[in-house]
Amino acid sequence: MCAVDLAAIPLMVTLLGMPFEVALAVILINGLLYLTHHLLGDPVVPGWITPAIPLVMAYCETFPEGEERIHALISFQILLGLFSITLGVTGLARRVVKAIPAAIKSGVLIGAGIAAVQRIFDEGGEFHDFPVTITVAVGLAFFLMYSRSFASWRERNRFAMQIGKLGVLPCILIAVIVAPLAGEAEWSEVEWGIIQPDFITLWREYTVFGLGLPPLEMFALAIPTVLATYIVVFGDTLQADGLLKEANKARPDEHVEYDPDRAHMIFGARNTLMGVIGPDVAMAGPVWAAMQAVVVERYKSGRKAMKSIFGGMGSFRWGTNTGLLLLPIVTLVEPILGVAMALTLLIQGFVSVRIGIMEARSQRDLGIAGITAATLALMGAAWGLAAGVVLCLLIYGRRFFAGENDGTFSDKV
Repeated sequence: MCAVDLAAIPLMVTLLGMPFEVALAVILINGLLYLTHHLLGDPVVPGWITPAIPLVMAYCETFPEGEERIHALISFQILLGLFSITLGVTGLARRVVKAIPAAIKSGVLIGAGIAAVQRIFDEGGEFHDFPVTITVAVGLAFFLMYSRSFASWRERNRFAMQIGKLGVLPCILIAVIVAPLAGEAEWSEVEWGIIQPDFITLWREYTVFGLGLPPLEMFALAIPTVLATYIVVFGDTLQADGLLKEANKARPDEHVEYDPDRAHMIFGARNTLMGVIGPDVAMAGPVWAAMQAVVVERYKSGRKAMKSIFGGMGSFRWGTNTGLLLLPIVTLVEPILGVAMALTLLIQGFVSVRIGIMEARSQRDLGIAGITAATLALMGAAWGLAAGVVLCLLIYGRRFFAGENDGTFSDKV
């Protein structure tokens, strides 16, 4: 799964002109900060703010490449971090989650899922570079994670259970073989040793210590993008909460509580710190939805599969951090980083849409959610939220926050 973390490198190389070794240094810093979540009691597999990556890249590209564009990313990420910390410290994060109408929650989640999938299949997306490999790898991932027939087989067969425990690792290994056979990538040239990230160049040319603080107007310009990105962050917290509720139903032996305020303070601090010492276009998100789903699915299988959800999530992140230091792993997966990106986005899209639909409480809610989701995917998060607010006002009026519950959806669905 190091391949997915490393998939952020092409984004930073393209957007900021970072050398590979400098981008690798950013990945390592971000990886170290991932560990803060389970150590501080937040039951998630942290990751990027994946659906917002196209939005942030589009914002940064409005500035000339070089110092000005780096300053734009720095100011955006610091401001996003401080905004998230403020919501967490004041306790407003939990209230925000409860106050948003169900139709808008549903629309944001569905829209984030559509945007994630759209990112792969759009012109210039990863699917056009790896059509065969992505089809095979993603097909295998959905079979291992969500197929009823595999779930039944896993209960009866010890080998299938061991395969199921590996999450999407088999899909990555298959991609390493299929991509060169399909002519979509070169065979990996595995090298031995320890990686050599370039922290010195990162410090001098891509942080406030070498470039100085961005001007105040940069922070002001970043405000709309911060608010739009937070809508997606809010959707990620809903996904984490939804998946953990499923886990609690399946595992009454360990009660797992998701606290949005605590989560906001942790990922807010990560974003603020990354903005200072290693600006990252992938950002620091509250949950890696794809791997959260993988870990929760295994956790739901019982204590024999995973004793504690904190142990499962913690061991995963300690393992990936260790793997990132090993040159054989980095060079093995380097040719198929685009496939790893597609894998995580498509699984996230599946989870987002599934949980988003379940947030709706009526047929009207689902209609509002559909318009909100489509607008968000096509026009951006700010437009999507505006569409949801207007529709809720027009349809529910004074019952804007309460909405309705016509019994179309239930907790048993």
